[in-house]
Amino acid sequence: MKEVIKYGMGRRSFLKTAALATLGTMSAPYIMRADGTSKLKIGVIGCGGKGYSDAEGVMSEDIVALCDADDRQAKGLREKLPNARYYKDYRVMLEKEKYLDAVIVSTPDHNHAPAAMRAIQSGLHAYVQKPLVHSVYEAREIRKAAAQYKVATQMGNQGSSETGLRRAVECIQGGIIGQVKQVHVWSNRPVWPQGIKDALPKAEIPAGVNWDLWLGPAPEREYGEGYLPFNWRGWFDYGTGALGDMACHTANMPFRALKLGYPSSVIAEATEGSNSQTYPNKSRIKFEFPAREGLAPVTFYWYDGGWKPNDDVTAHIKELFENVPISGCLLIGEKGQIFSPDDYGAQFYVKLNEDAEFKASGNHDAAKTDVIPVSIPRSIGHYKEWIEACKGGKPAYSNFDIAAYLTEIILLGCVALRVGEGKLMEWDGPGMKSPNCPESAAFVKREYRKGWAW
Repeated sequence: MKEVIKYGMGRRSFLKTAALATLGTMSAPYIMRADGTSKLKIGVIGCGGKGYSDAEGVMSEDIVALCDADDRQAKGLREKLPNARYYKDYRVMLEKEKYLDAVIVSTPDHNHAPAAMRAIQSGLHAYVQKPLVHSVYEAREIRKAAAQYKVATQMGNQGSSETGLRRAVECIQGGIIGQVKQVHVWSNRPVWPQGIKDALPKAEIPAGVNWDLWLGPAPEREYGEGYLPFNWRGWFDYGTGALGDMACHTANMPFRALKLGYPSSVIAEATEGSNSQTYPNKSRIKFEFPAREGLAPVTFYWYDGGWKPNDDVTAHIKELFENVPISGCLLIGEKGQIFSPDDYGAQFYVKLNEDAEFKASGNHDAAKTDVIPVSIPRSIGHYKEWIEACKGGKPAYSNFDIAAYLTEIILLGCVALRVGEGKLMEWDGPGMKSPNCPESAAFVKREYRKGWAW
């Protein structure tokens, strides 16, 4: 493979009162801490996996509370932070912890919105793992809530902070490959079981697991070996499949660069292993985006489970890498192509029509990207962006105004999979409904179990 070049009263009530008193004179987008201290008091909801690494990302602040329905997942972080108070139920944590400034939500997908919305409605800043939420409706609501309560937000798609991604956005919007007509994004996910037709056999609930709290808003189901701690991603009730897991990373760059907005239609063109319980083993989904802001209509293709674009689409990529990478993002424009083999968009290559092959983005003269000015500020770090925003700085690059929009559109692909293979779903974005496919409404907004609605 050719060389890769990277482009590389209670305190909470006091804060609200102070905010109302000073809002008219503030120039910063968020409310500054009113007590003069420099560290945020943070609660972490979901302590294993990404929850652990997310907590590590904010160790410069004070993590005062931890919450997880599974003691096994919380063990490492509890040992690292022995003075942090521990809860099993995030509803209880948010009720009792009156002095929090912010929360991190890194639970399984189905609990993202109920946890984050409760926090936001209490005036807490929020960092939430990708995908931001579990349903299209939740994405719309959390976006509105973040704006209403004026909290600092960030989604955990850390590629947003990569210089390479921001430079790719600049180059595309600067016209280096002309009007883009097609986007192809593919992923090696799922790397967990899917295509399972029946609920798992009932098993004994392990010690330390509160299964009812883990289920949260999801429908009641007997515990079975295989849902925890990771394979929940493939189940409709808990996860969002390969698309929800990875497209917040891999589709982030084209979404931003092309200002994609709402699609006019979505269709699951092909699947393998479709059923009523889990996402299919493989899928190919097509989104049609109309013309917008002077930009040409775009056809966006998503592939997972090992499926990739046809050989004629990836011929030049194969020449560059000898084999087509297992994941990738390819934009095809009138003047050329941009390709990123990196899930986070940290690296990209440019091929102009007059060139024989792709050029690494670091080679400005060859790739002709040196004529595109820098217009997007570079990141100080994904977590630090959010921390600074919480303290009154500018909004983080993946704040919910854009992250919820991205997530809402991605999750329409999950709706298309639930509607069924070959069923074209026309889409009214502002109305959040399909004119020709009313059955989609059941998958746009889910019903919560009693006690879990915000």
